[in-house]
Amino acid sequence: MKLTWYGHSAFAVEAGGARILIDPFLTGNPSWGKGWEEVAEGATHVLLTHGHNDHVGDAAAILKKTGAQLVANYEICMFLVGQGVGGDRINPGNTGGTVDCGGFTVTFVQALHSSSFGGEGGANTYLGNPLGLVLHFPDGQSLYHMGDTDIFSDMALINELHAPKVGIVPIGDRFTMGGAVAALACRRFFGFEAVIPAHYATFGLLDQTAQKFVDGMEGAQTKVLVPKIGEPFEV
Repeated sequence: MKLTWYGHSAFAVEAGGARILIDPFLTGNPSWGKGWEEVAEGATHVLLTHGHNDHVGDAAAILKKTGAQLVANYEICMFLVGQGVGGDRINPGNTGGTVDCGGFTVTFVQALHSSSFGGEGGANTYLGNPLGLVLHFPDGQSLYHMGDTDIFSDMALINELHAPKVGIVPIGDRFTMGGAVAALACRRFFGFEAVIPAHYATFGLLDQTAQKFVDGMEGAQTKVLVPKIGEPFEV
């Protein structure tokens, strides 16, 4: 499985013949700052964890340009259809459900956060419940993108049901759990082979480094990967 981090929670995942973009906040992302066009090349799927602007990002433009499949909750799917995304290219679900994406599956799991899209004049559009996403591939690879969340004890059930091998974990504090709590979640509830911190350093309000998370994971058997933005890596 090859991953590329574009800052914040935006990732490309290449596995099972698919190129999957998760939470493609690219335009306006100060950690990336290079637009979405190059990242979108070859995209087969766009997965969204929740409706905040810094996660939906360039999804509509990417979907319309590439013809990729949208995988998200029902409200987000309908919102983007209203923005011109073809209704034949959506694959909606909700908490607890699993959808077949052709070559891999996605299960929608709980996340403790909120979900809306900010519009003009400060108006917000409600976009359903926030979610985490568990991806399973036929060769046994699995990935859990937690989205934006705090720690919660039912993470133990997610691990029991799915045993994800790779985790993408928000660590920036203020809007999600911070690094020390994120490390506790990984150590207490999961048996990840590798874990990748996300949702930090993008804005001044967030923690600027992954150090608290790295320190919290010291001594764990899980490999901690702190990628460089825009540089692909294997897990």
